[in-house]
Amino acid sequence: MKTKRISALALTLMIFVNNVSAQDWPQYLGPDRNSISNQRNILHSWPEQGPEVLWTIDVGIGYGGPVVKDGKVYLLDRNDAVGDIMRCFDLSTGEELWKFEYDAPGEVMFPGSRSVPVADDKNVYSCGPYGDLYCFDTETHNPVWTKNVWKDYGGGDIPTWAITQNPLIYGDLLIVASQAPEAGVVAYNKRTGDVKWHTPPLGHLGYVSPSIAKINGEDHVVMITASSRRGEEMGNVVGLNPLTGEKLWEFKDWNCHIPVPSAVDAGDNKLLITGGYELGALMIRVEKQADGSYITTELFRTEEFGDQTKTPLLYEGHFYAQYGTNNKRDGLTCMNMEGEIMWKTKRDPDFNKGSMILADGLILATDGSNTLYLIEPDSAAFKPLAKAELLGSVSTSDENSIASRVGGRTQNWAPIALAEGKLLIRDQRRMLCVKVAE
Repeated sequence: MKTKRISALALTLMIFVNNVSAQDWPQYLGPDRNSISNQRNILHSWPEQGPEVLWTIDVGIGYGGPVVKDGKVYLLDRNDAVGDIMRCFDLSTGEELWKFEYDAPGEVMFPGSRSVPVADDKNVYSCGPYGDLYCFDTETHNPVWTKNVWKDYGGGDIPTWAITQNPLIYGDLLIVASQAPEAGVVAYNKRTGDVKWHTPPLGHLGYVSPSIAKINGEDHVVMITASSRRGEEMGNVVGLNPLTGEKLWEFKDWNCHIPVPSAVDAGDNKLLITGGYELGALMIRVEKQADGSYITTELFRTEEFGDQTKTPLLYEGHFYAQYGTNNKRDGLTCMNMEGEIMWKTKRDPDFNKGSMILADGLILATDGSNTLYLIEPDSAAFKPLAKAELLGSVSTSDENSIASRVGGRTQNWAPIALAEGKLLIRDQRRMLCVKVAE
């Protein structure tokens, strides 16, 4: 009898471990929207030629990343001459299972796709660069409902770098930052598309997607807005009730005129706000008062740590970010919770607008250019374990254009995804599925 109990327990644990290892990557920055995976058995070394590439598929130019749900990969691809393309692939083989195209022609300075979808048990949701918000049925492959987060709220000319929203699911809600003249953040019923709440404008237009943070044990939607270009008007960091959209608190002194990264929940009611363009990072604390109101306090700010396009990783009390901007090449940078810089790789090696995932105590990182790295996170020094040049150097635009001169010939900046031991990365013409775990 005792033996049977032990066997049953072992079986239960084995099922649990297998489920953990096979966790999906259903949204921007992963299951908890913090770039952390519970994938185990990550390979600690690679062959000289690099990790095994299981499959590749052709994609259009752009910066949109994939998600994975129930063995299927979803990517919002784009053809600027026609519009957006929701594509679904088999994670194991790369076979394209279905796609849905809709008209949304147009091109901005950095052309192509922008955002990352989000998937649940029935639907996949995406927001295109012209504001087209779609809910697709993953069984019928047809739209269930569609809105436009920009035009529906008084938006005129498209923003300079288009709309870069990565939708957020919260219970029965789908939350998106419209940032249009008549709405800041909008929450839709995820099944019907009905608007459940929307805020008034919260500040200047930026490119930040909403995130969720725990404040006194309660969920708050955190949104960051832009400062004016020369800083005459500062940007806002705002906390919202996710069920009603009520503004709970606001910090009014963030200076970044083109904000992209979402806020990082740093624990203990603290939030790390980051920006590129040499404008650095800010740590604030949000505290609930006896009367139910909130106050915000600045803990520190620094120009020595930041990230132009991605949300930093937090691991064992230290933040890791790729601080490469138009004028700064600090590379991969490590900072502690007090704002002290532990180390920077600078250009040796260079990291610039790439993407990172923490799994099994290791960091998988693209460098924004050609290389995939395997890194042991350590506050004492940069510790690479392996690297492989997997991504292509294909210019996304005319070499004489501003985009090419500023962004370079690779611009491999898309968020990456990890599920079932498979890492999905892309350049400007292909998406690759790479084996990174046993």
